[in-house]
Amino acid sequence: YIHVLDSNTNVTRVICGPTRFTRTEAERIVAGPKKMILVPPRSYVKICSPHMRDPATGNALLDDRGQVLLRHGDEELRMRGDKEIKLASGEWTTPFPLYPGETIDGKPEPLLVVPKNEALWLRAVRPFEDHVAGDEWMFPGPATFIPRVEIELVETVKAKVIKQFQALKLKARRQCTDHTGIMREAGEEWLVRESGAYLPSVDEE
Repeated sequence: YIHVLDSNTNVTRVICGPTRFTRTEAERIVAGPKKMILVPPRSYVKICSPHMRDPATGNALLDDRGQVLLRHGDEELRMRGDKEIKLASGEWTTPFPLYPGETIDGKPEPLLVVPKNEALWLRAVRPFEDHVAGDEWMFPGPATFIPRVEIELVETVKAKVIKQFQALKLKARRQCTDHTGIMREAGEEWLVRESGAYLPSVDEE
């Protein structure tokens, strides 16, 4: 694909191949030819200042001059699943170009697979769905984590294995309810004596 600037209108548009393009005297190629971006299965890529799209058709929105509209300063994750992973937000299964003003942050990355007895400590950096900025929660495995721009990965937490005749000492970071349903106050300490793997919540340390 290439970016073509029309000096009469100061509008830059995208021309996608395969095609034969002949520019006019008022036009000049400002970027490209470049290869389109292909997201492999079970992967995602981060796009900065993504273009706006019509929710009904998915086509790029243009202003009254014909310039594509961008969400300046915002980010978007474009993903592709597979037969096992179906993305509710739609998938980018075909190669796509970058519109003028869009940039790619890094290369396509594989989706993170969380194994058994591990969890991702997540934090909301902006409101979405039922979460407000600052909310924290655990995403336990085994599962595949679908990233969002609204979510920050704090760290990966591994389960603590409690053997026979052992106990795990926990402390409440804030007021919470433990795994047995008992209310705990911030700073309160208690023991977990049940044998097996124990995965602390975001409110426990």
